[in-house]
Amino acid sequence: MPEGAPGSGRRGKWWPLVAITLGNFLLLVDVTIVNTALPRIADGLGASFTSLQWVLDIYALALAALLMVAGSAADLFGRRRLYVAGLAVFALASLACGLAPGPGLLIAARAVQGVGAAAMFATNTPLLMASYQGRDRGVAFGVWGGTSGAAAAIGPVLGGLLTEYVDWRAIFLVNLPLTAVAVLITLRRVPESYGELPRSRTVLAGGTPVARIDWPGAASFTVCAGALTYGVIRGGERGWSEGGTLGSLAVAALALAAFLVIERRAARPLLDLGLMRRPSFATLLAAALLLQAAAFPYLTFVGLWVQNVLGLSPVRAGLAVTPMAVMSLLVGALGGRHLQRLAPQLPVGLGLLLTGAGALLHWLLLGADSDSSFVFGFGSGSGSGSGSGSGWATLVPGLAVSGVGIGMAMPVLVSAALGAAPPWRAGMASGAVNTFRQLGYALGIAVLGTVFADALHGVRGPAAHPAVVSRQAVNAAYLSGLRDIMLISGLVAVAAGLLVLAVVRQQRASDGVDGDGAGCELRDGDECEPRDGDGDGCELRGGGSSGGGGAARAAGDSAPAPADR
Repeated sequence: MPEGAPGSGRRGKWWPLVAITLGNFLLLVDVTIVNTALPRIADGLGASFTSLQWVLDIYALALAALLMVAGSAADLFGRRRLYVAGLAVFALASLACGLAPGPGLLIAARAVQGVGAAAMFATNTPLLMASYQGRDRGVAFGVWGGTSGAAAAIGPVLGGLLTEYVDWRAIFLVNLPLTAVAVLITLRRVPESYGELPRSRTVLAGGTPVARIDWPGAASFTVCAGALTYGVIRGGERGWSEGGTLGSLAVAALALAAFLVIERRAARPLLDLGLMRRPSFATLLAAALLLQAAAFPYLTFVGLWVQNVLGLSPVRAGLAVTPMAVMSLLVGALGGRHLQRLAPQLPVGLGLLLTGAGALLHWLLLGADSDSSFVFGFGSGSGSGSGSGSGWATLVPGLAVSGVGIGMAMPVLVSAALGAAPPWRAGMASGAVNTFRQLGYALGIAVLGTVFADALHGVRGPAAHPAVVSRQAVNAAYLSGLRDIMLISGLVAVAAGLLVLAVVRQQRASDGVDGDGAGCELRDGDECEPRDGDGDGCELRGGGSSGGGGAARAAGDSAPAPADR
């Protein structure tokens, strides 16, 4: 047993948390770290605005498309093993991004980077569950969740610092030493765990499990996610009645239908559709998608405004969004332990309401100041003037409120979704909830980008050439676009919060499942095993699990630990 694993002593017990949180932080930071570097990337590689959009979106899209298949592979082959492999792929792809000579290779390397990130993301929460129990698990999920919420907002700050004082390529190359540290700690301190019970895996004579991963399901889901994102982006650029747009959306619909048919018939599905019959689990997946779509994508367009219109430097543009990062980290890290004790609908639902309130506060404040010099002020080219400072300061209250909401919702959202699924489906549930999170970001960028582009109609290359129109006209177009996307983000988050409060309920500790009849009643000392390959039923086996997590615990408490096989 690796040192630092449960049962090996209390000294150094937080090393697994360090390794897992570091990898999680890196992969989430890389979603947004390129935001403040986009103008320099465009200059250095001669990239078009469309290419820059794909530099942002292809990473999140690869994450979303591959998370569930990565979760299935992790359950079969070992979560620590796949996590280390993901770190290695992520590091090599980061090196390729940093050395890319043109936009095409940069986009391709970003896609491979997303593949490695998917393996990391699908495994980090089950690894946390296997490494910690009781109060330690609540603390671990609080730190992990707070860091997760802060990472997306911290990304622009790090990107600005590295871009301004080193080079835009440094935003990728900095990943290399950090991933090396994460690999070293993981190999030394993180215990291996599996999600499938021995008898549910085919084992060769030498003891090697034979995986039957649902590749048709993975392919159809990937086509659906990619075609949908492409169709939304294309529709914003060329119109919703254009042939390519309609064709892409039709392909997405057909792929979704194929995915549902495949999953219903597969012996080992990528996503057990029975999980979607659980109202709490299905609602939490929707909340994950809508939280990510409402909380983070609009920061990309805020970054364009503060750099292209207010004239802030990359560093100051990144610092402009730090209130969200700080509040999210503080609430998640300091309050995570207490939030985990509440019924899950409270922190998740109220967190979404606060996230929406922050976006709506942006909408109100920008509207109130849209006709005053408070917003229209321009400093020098570096953004040092008082006007530019006042402009970004308008964002602070809303970012702080949203940060509190993210810090409340994010840690509990993940553990509650895992707690609403059977323990032998922990890897699948983790992959599903994180898939919906990243799909929410990818679709949020596509949808809000379409709305923002409509507001900037007539302003070429988002204010890349402000000389063709007056500064006041450019700023008015940006403010109109920002207010539109913030209104949409706010309403979406509020609607999601109300849905969570209305539907999600704390699961009773004595129930193996919700009231759909699939599963069994669990009692102390028993462990639930799937009765057949599809996991729709189970049988009781006495003795309990070694980690005490065989029974599905209340969704609002710490998520159940998967059996460490």
